[in-house]
Amino acid sequence: MKKTMVAALAAALTIGAASTTFAAANPFSDVPRDHWAYDAVTQLAADGVIEGYGDGTYRGDRNITRYEMAQMVGKAMAKGDLSASDRALVDRLAAEFADELNNLGVRVSNLERNADMVKWTGELRYRYWSFRHEDAAKKNKDQLQLRLFPTAEVNDHWKVKARLTATTYMDKDASRPGKNDDQFKLTYAHAEGNYSNFNVKLGKMTLFSTADDGLVVDSFFSGAQVSFGNKLKATLEAGRWDLSNANEGIGAATDKAANYQGIDLGYAAGKLNAGVAYRQFSSNAFKTATKYNTTGASEDKATIWSVGGKYKFDKNIALSGAYAQNTKADELKKSGSVQFDYKGTNKSDMGSWGAYIAYRHTAANVSLASTFSTDHLGNGLTSYGAKGIDLGVGYVPFKNVLTQVQYFNGKELITDDKIQTLYGRVSFFF
Repeated sequence: MKKTMVAALAAALTIGAASTTFAAANPFSDVPRDHWAYDAVTQLAADGVIEGYGDGTYRGDRNITRYEMAQMVGKAMAKGDLSASDRALVDRLAAEFADELNNLGVRVSNLERNADMVKWTGELRYRYWSFRHEDAAKKNKDQLQLRLFPTAEVNDHWKVKARLTATTYMDKDASRPGKNDDQFKLTYAHAEGNYSNFNVKLGKMTLFSTADDGLVVDSFFSGAQVSFGNKLKATLEAGRWDLSNANEGIGAATDKAANYQGIDLGYAAGKLNAGVAYRQFSSNAFKTATKYNTTGASEDKATIWSVGGKYKFDKNIALSGAYAQNTKADELKKSGSVQFDYKGTNKSDMGSWGAYIAYRHTAANVSLASTFSTDHLGNGLTSYGAKGIDLGVGYVPFKNVLTQVQYFNGKELITDDKIQTLYGRVSFFF
């Protein structure tokens, strides 16, 4: 095998880096800068995949042995950041040179070759809430949570994704009773297939009302999701939604889950993002629960339309808004939000920060499990919903460390009682 074949391997393994970054310093005296394989060879040398000879030469025109080729394949196998296509190439070479790799002490069983196809990320976060209601005693929460995100690569198109969550409340050094009783649980798990502008998910996954930026729901459901499109993107969903994730009135109903169907249409181009969505939840919970705590409907359905948009004036300033309505509800059936953003945090960018100010109107019969819950958790500070001013600021003091402080001041819908929420968070990402 000619050494130039190895250069072709180097180009295949490093084309992403060579095309977007400056090549490493040339360690070989016989590879001139104008050689076609210069970038690939120098990059692979910097990565430790090839070493050359003791006299500082690469000798790219000589024949190499299978043993030398196996050495380079073994080093390529040890790289943990290869793309799916490059990993497939290395796997094929590993099969070809299996005997030589075994003699070198590099084991190439399917299990070990696929071990690095499972990647883990995570977040350790501390959160604090202080709730104030003019007709109730002050409530505080003091939570520590560990979230792990494994991603397993099945093939070039399919992955398996999951989230494992461990929660403890530090004031009691234990989990809280009721729906927060599980200290460690599988939050979601699904298979995901990606084909150009087409995506499919099967299993338990995130349920987020993208068109209205979470004004209606920010939760999880079990079923199927299909997305297709580029600038104009459509998302179709169907399955079952766990009602314990809903606001207090619905979550207390005897039904444990609702049948769910939804469609979300979004458009993104330049500075503008906009969307419209339709969602339907079917359960006796919407019919049998008390009027003001849930949908106030005479039917066993919540049929919700929503619309939203965001415009970025420049890299620092953005304005967004959303509106949603439950057409089956008699009361508390309209929600809305308007938000002004200045800058924004990026957990990878130490020193980045951002702030926002918003007006929220989140009615319990349409914002079933909103990300804009006035207590930032949806845990029953108010069973009706609320309206008022929401503001917050975030800061990244160190890389992969995010801090946030948020404050809501407003009134409870229906009763007009004054409510306030103070929320703080520190997250460590890994």
